[in-house]
Amino acid sequence: MKKLSIIDAHIHLWDLKLLAYPWLDQFPNINRTFSLSDYNKATTEQSIEKMIFVQAECKPSQFLKEVEWVQALSEKDKRLAAIIPWAPLHTGNAVAEVLEKFKQNPKIKGVRQLIQPQEDLNFCIDHDFVQGVRLLGKNNLHFELTIAPKHFPAVLKLIEKCPDTKFILNHIGNPNILKKEIQPWKEHLKAFANSGPHYCKFSNLVCNAHLEHWSIDDLRPYYETVIDVFGSEKLIWGSDWPHALRASSWSKWFKTSVSLTDDLSEKERTKIFKTNAIRFYNI
Repeated sequence: MKKLSIIDAHIHLWDLKLLAYPWLDQFPNINRTFSLSDYNKATTEQSIEKMIFVQAECKPSQFLKEVEWVQALSEKDKRLAAIIPWAPLHTGNAVAEVLEKFKQNPKIKGVRQLIQPQEDLNFCIDHDFVQGVRLLGKNNLHFELTIAPKHFPAVLKLIEKCPDTKFILNHIGNPNILKKEIQPWKEHLKAFANSGPHYCKFSNLVCNAHLEHWSIDDLRPYYETVIDVFGSEKLIWGSDWPHALRASSWSKWFKTSVSLTDDLSEKERTKIFKTNAIRFYNI
């Protein structure tokens, strides 16, 4: 893997002088600016061919400024190949104008609006949210799902209501690795995989384990589940840097991922660490 140039399909960047990120107040160790220069320092041991930027949850009123900022960064560093912004999907048809503008930007491939923090388990099947997600498909944009396992039943209904929209599941659905909970996450994961030609990100397992004392053996049952459910065809690796710094350096998570996939052929590994991202994100 050292010689392979990989694609990091899930990175964040933020400049605290430019935009506000209230959620960072909960996490002092990452509550600072993280730039492309910082990313380059974190990845010096590995060749990164391309990166996918995923919205970093700035104040909703600033989401277009975040897009503008990352767009400018991507013009300086061509490896920043795709942008996944936030959009107010919960506003239904009112989001149409924003999505039409996004469609015209070749760097924007999809949208993420977090479902994970929602206590209302039916949030994502509200009429207006469903309409917003349907509009993604009409604009050739996909939806990045970031959920907790408890959201799966409603998410499966959302997918059924939006047959023309592609989905990718971030962070393997955030199972509770700390408590070694496999079910019902595993059955939900199978149902998601069977619900359509959707993909799953092999990312951020470490933040769902013990932040300070996780081991590769803690993560292994979850890796074995996702490779069994999605195979090497629909699994895409991502670092979730710098959020994952809460539990691991970029390099440690990468090396752990390589070790976990040691049972695969080099061709299968290359799909997970590179070519699946090229295909899904069309980069």
